[in-house]
Amino acid sequence: MKKHLYILIILVLPLILKGQFSVNSDLENLSYSTPKEYEIAGVTVQGADFFDSQAIISLSGLTVGNTIKIPGEKISRAIKSLWEQKLFSDVKIYAVKIDGNRIFLEIRIKELPRLSKYRFTGVKKGKQKDLREQLNLERGKIVNENLLVTTQNKVKSHFVAKGFLNTKVDITQVPDTSTSNYVILTINVKVSKRTKIKDINFYGVTAFKESKLRRTFKDTKRKRWYNIFSSSKYIPNVYQKEKTNIIEKYNEKGYRDAKIESDSVIDINEKLVEIDITISEGNRYYFRNVKWLGNTIHSTDELNRILDIKSGDVYNKKILDERLFMNQNGRDVSSLYLDAGYLFFNISPVEVKIENDSIDLEMRIYEGKQATINNVTIVGNSKTNDHVIRREIRTSPGQLFSRADIIRTQRELAQLGYFNPETLGVNPKPDQENGTVDIEYVVEEKPSDQIELSGGWGGGRVIGTLGVSFNNFSARNILNGSAWRPLPAGDGQKLSLRAQTSGRQYQAYSFSFTEPWLGGRKPNSLSVSLSHQVQSNGLTGDTEQSIKIYGGAVGLGRRLKFPDDFFTLYNELSYQYYVLNKYYSAFAFSDGYANNISFKTVLSRSSVDSPIYPRNGSQTTFTLQLTPPYSMFRPKDTDYSIMSAQEKYRFTEYHKWKFQTSWFSRLVGDLVLNTKAGFAYLGTYNPDLPSPFERFYLGGDGLSGFSIDGREIIALRGFGSGDASPSTGATVISKYTAELRYPLTLNPTATIYGLVFGEAGNSWATFSKANPFQVYKSAGFGVRIYMPFFGMLGLDWGYRFDQIPGKTDPNSNTEIHFSIGGSINGW
Repeated sequence: MKKHLYILIILVLPLILKGQFSVNSDLENLSYSTPKEYEIAGVTVQGADFFDSQAIISLSGLTVGNTIKIPGEKISRAIKSLWEQKLFSDVKIYAVKIDGNRIFLEIRIKELPRLSKYRFTGVKKGKQKDLREQLNLERGKIVNENLLVTTQNKVKSHFVAKGFLNTKVDITQVPDTSTSNYVILTINVKVSKRTKIKDINFYGVTAFKESKLRRTFKDTKRKRWYNIFSSSKYIPNVYQKEKTNIIEKYNEKGYRDAKIESDSVIDINEKLVEIDITISEGNRYYFRNVKWLGNTIHSTDELNRILDIKSGDVYNKKILDERLFMNQNGRDVSSLYLDAGYLFFNISPVEVKIENDSIDLEMRIYEGKQATINNVTIVGNSKTNDHVIRREIRTSPGQLFSRADIIRTQRELAQLGYFNPETLGVNPKPDQENGTVDIEYVVEEKPSDQIELSGGWGGGRVIGTLGVSFNNFSARNILNGSAWRPLPAGDGQKLSLRAQTSGRQYQAYSFSFTEPWLGGRKPNSLSVSLSHQVQSNGLTGDTEQSIKIYGGAVGLGRRLKFPDDFFTLYNELSYQYYVLNKYYSAFAFSDGYANNISFKTVLSRSSVDSPIYPRNGSQTTFTLQLTPPYSMFRPKDTDYSIMSAQEKYRFTEYHKWKFQTSWFSRLVGDLVLNTKAGFAYLGTYNPDLPSPFERFYLGGDGLSGFSIDGREIIALRGFGSGDASPSTGATVISKYTAELRYPLTLNPTATIYGLVFGEAGNSWATFSKANPFQVYKSAGFGVRIYMPFFGMLGLDWGYRFDQIPGKTDPNSNTEIHFSIGGSINGW
């Protein structure tokens, strides 16, 4: 019987990776000097706890039935292939049995450890959330070199992006004693001091002042005391991105060859760096001749008028591109063609000759044929029904393509308030062969319903308010149980319920419903509202003193086509019934009743591009509200001085005129200037019969704890509530506002923007005393937060430049104002 020994032999000398091959063989027949060929009779795997054995065998390339030489390259390649997977810390291949020319192999592996959990040191717990989201480290991940390096780089980049340039990161791992082959990672972070920019130096600059070039940087600023609204921290990737702004500035002034020759960032110390930028300005160029080729639809003279570039004008690539392709005002060559259906239109400006400092351009046009709209689809509307969106869409199958109609459609969809205006998208899908285009509108639903839950102070008591507005309601699905999620929604109707109370002394309830598309074919709206208010001394019986008001209104609105379709007209008929019971107040009588039947018409025009944070456009409204002139039907010699108050005011009469306008202008980026003005006048048909209920009150934040007499409260920041009006209210009012706004975030779940304002206004008891230029002035700053569920919330600090004797506090010139629902943003 032959003697067998188990021996460990390294047969594969040329292995480039660490590995091991062992053989259990007959020593008398085994020759190490001459490779011998074997047939693989079997392959097994040992040590695979998490991986599939067959997958490992497949990766090795060792297949039963194949032949191998021992020693030989196939074993080397098998070990190398397994190592390259970066899944194992050790790989060995054993020959566990040799039977003649048949060999049985065993792959023995040791798997890399897996992640059990990880933790940070050097980072506050509140600041770890963002880091964890970026790392996305989950239990069970293989802890290999790639994971450790990637994690380290992500953590460092996170802090570098915030200006902590010299942050150090290292990772340690310890075994998790509770689970075999699992480890716990500790990410050690040593956050450095913020690295700031001491100075930005320019070399080779003659065309501009250095300060003008520094202003081209938006987020890369020098450390200066006056940069209070911008950061001076140095962030490498931001700096690299903003360097191109310098060349764009040069290009706008005709320096088309300008380039950055070199730039360097010099470490002064751990906290400061200095940036040196060397610029090669080149020559300044001018437009000379412009030639049009390929235009058959529009004449050369017409195209030149739109381009509006004359020989001798400074060469400005930015202006050229705007007037050819995308002018925000819509006056560009591309719009001329695209609005007429020429979707396949193309224009290429070519510099055909450069002579000294002059450039000749050739505008090469391909007009193509007009494109007809084939299909219009909508994606992303998970709540709003298709027909609500389609009725706002200006592009219909069969029409010619029009870019202007698409832009207008985007505006109308944003104005609905159901979708995130920042993510509204349009995907035209042209088919040039058939001359058609499919248009896909992409929307993202956002919460549109609102709740008001607040407390206020009015009339010497605390007033609680609870209100809900369902802005995308569906009345037709009220009886459909499956549509209550939690309420039937999706048809674009508005349902509002509101209640105010301070207990028995004051209560107010209101209900309103609006159908924006009455009949579903045209944008004709129907509005219905009901209200009830009561204020009393809280007592009952003979000692009760109270005023009760019952009201209702019905209104119809429609979109006009003249002068343009940004105009709307709204007409409303309303009725209020006043009942006074021993109510001794500022009214002309204390017992009795009064009827207020009025007609209101509102002509308005709105072209703003977004309802929450407008950047362009305007809103202008003219309102006239009037009652029948009852006194005109009485005899001319009626002596009102001998009539009782009840007789005079049984039917109250007045006419009220209001004009408000608000303009939005984008200054740069998202910085917006909003200028507003408003005027109002309450008139009488008969000077002996002024309305006892309708008045204006100017001052404060525009909020009112309660309002029982039809009064209008207009905000004037920097002053207290009603400070800028007579104690009995005003009949004439004027107000002017200028605001600079800048968004901090435009996230649809919480839009936040800051503002600075200047404001002026005044009000008068009679028209004869009114002077629109005699106003009280204030200035200040504030913040607005729009949350879909709560609406617009505001906080302002105002400083008044004028004191009002008997009203304002002479020892203090400041006021803090809080607003709900945009009351301050009103006129």
